[in-house]
Amino acid sequence: MSVAEKAIVYATLILADDNVEITADKLEAITKAAGVAVEPIYFDLFAKAFAGKDVNELLLNVGSAAAAAPAAGGAAAAGGAEAAPAEEEKKEEEEEESDDDMGFGLFD
Repeated sequence: MSVAEKAIVYATLILADDNVEITADKLEAITKAAGVAVEPIYFDLFAKAFAGKDVNELLLNVGSAAAAAPAAGGAAAAGGAEAAPAEEEKKEEEEEESDDDMGFGLFD
């Protein structure tokens, strides 16, 4: 991550910490005050990305939303597909046992 990218992220966090609306003009003012040159597209990009969102809430729930969605989807799919994995496990066990039928082992 470049210095400019870090500066725009920190500027966003500063505004969010002060409960100030994140706008392109405010982000630009903070990065200029810090003496960091940032490409103008980043100001609009971050302002649009965080418009109407509570950054503090996003930071507090970083892992919970991402972990909950796949778990919920996986639980629904697992209910109907319980028989298939059991059959696959049996096939895998049979394949492992077939190595023993050859008459030699790893340490023979």
